[in-house]
Amino acid sequence: MKSFTFTIKDKNGLHARPAGVISATSKGFLAKITIKCKEKEADGKRLLSVMALGAKCGQALEFEIEGKDEEEALSALKSVCEEKLGNDI
Repeated sequence: MKSFTFTIKDKNGLHARPAGVISATSKGFLAKITIKCKEKEADGKRLLSVMALGAKCGQALEFEIEGKDEEEALSALKSVCEEKLGNDI
């Protein structure tokens, strides 16, 4: 299992657009992708589940990735987070 933590820097938090990109990216991998924020947990491949985290600017998202292609998924999701949640968009 691989994991990483990303702190949201976008002043709008985890809104529909970046959540959609995260779930679309996650769907491209066989690995199970779980995202946690505070006490909530989401299936990274399900858009509404990711949006339901309600993550705000300054909060940390914890990604847990487990499966055959976890290394590739980790790299792709880190890039997506930096691009879509790393600054105001």
